[in-house]
Amino acid sequence: MKVRQEKFGEVDHNTVHSFTITNDHDVEITCINYGCIITKIIVPDKQGNFENVVLGYDTLEEYMMDTTYLGAVVGRVGGRIKGAQFELDGQIYTLAKNEKVNHIHGGIKGFNRVIWDAEVFDKGDTAGVQFKYFSPDGEEGYPGNIDLKITYTLNNENELVISYDAITDKKTPLAMTNHSYFNLSGNLKRDILNHTLKLKSDKFLELDQDFIPTGTMLDVRNTPFDFTQERSIESGTISKHPQNVLVGGGYDHPFRLSSNHNEEIVLKDYESGRTLILETDEVGVVVYSGNSLGNEGYVRGIPLRKHLGICLETQGLPNAINQPTFPSVMIDKGQKYSSVTKYQFGVG
Repeated sequence: MKVRQEKFGEVDHNTVHSFTITNDHDVEITCINYGCIITKIIVPDKQGNFENVVLGYDTLEEYMMDTTYLGAVVGRVGGRIKGAQFELDGQIYTLAKNEKVNHIHGGIKGFNRVIWDAEVFDKGDTAGVQFKYFSPDGEEGYPGNIDLKITYTLNNENELVISYDAITDKKTPLAMTNHSYFNLSGNLKRDILNHTLKLKSDKFLELDQDFIPTGTMLDVRNTPFDFTQERSIESGTISKHPQNVLVGGGYDHPFRLSSNHNEEIVLKDYESGRTLILETDEVGVVVYSGNSLGNEGYVRGIPLRKHLGICLETQGLPNAINQPTFPSVMIDKGQKYSSVTKYQFGVG
């Protein structure tokens, strides 16, 4: 195991570093301390070819211009908050509006737009980076000072473990996630339409015209949202189901997980043989099939286009703060927030 640290760029005279974590099998995870962004994940296919399986850029300037949250940690709250406001203990809090009249992924300057303190570690059988950030009371409209800690750990089982920890001095919502776009074909050789996905989930959330959950949980049975048996991503992009059509052909939907730490999310690309298994503490996962990725710009020389990557955002349910029937994303003063998601890369 080893960790290599290099200068990646500068923001306002502050140096941004990249960190490449390599295990004994030559699997590599590269991340930067701007937004805790994962820029590369290098894993083998069934022929032993090592290639990158996430979308990312080579320069800090590209990340600073990016509007798709490639590889970033998002927060304080992942997903959309209707009307960019919520009520807490009788007080209305108004958040930054960064998607029409709504709030998404933490606001204009969310966790993806700040420089985090970083410290590397190497424990022999694991290695990684621990990121820290202090989010002040009122940042993007949220109450409470929060001390945040996010740890990326790679082990020799080819597992990336992301641990989120925090503590606040005032009651506040908190629901972080990682927004990596996966493409298991390797080096973006193909889009993700022939990837298959399997989820331990029997409910998905109905979305309104702004892609915000209405509060209704729908049964996946007999719909293109039934991933209880593996299903191709393409099946949702060609579906005439109103919810698939609404989001631009595909998925941008939260699913309520029915199991945790039990291979509850499995992504496969049969052509390369690569597999990705996610296990998490979280109540849900947002499956986003890259429907809004534009036809402008490039990702490491590859034209950015629709369905080039898929996000599997393990998190609290979006807009839970305004939906009393959803599991709460509130943390109390002095309460410790903790969440873990494990990404296991393999071949099959």
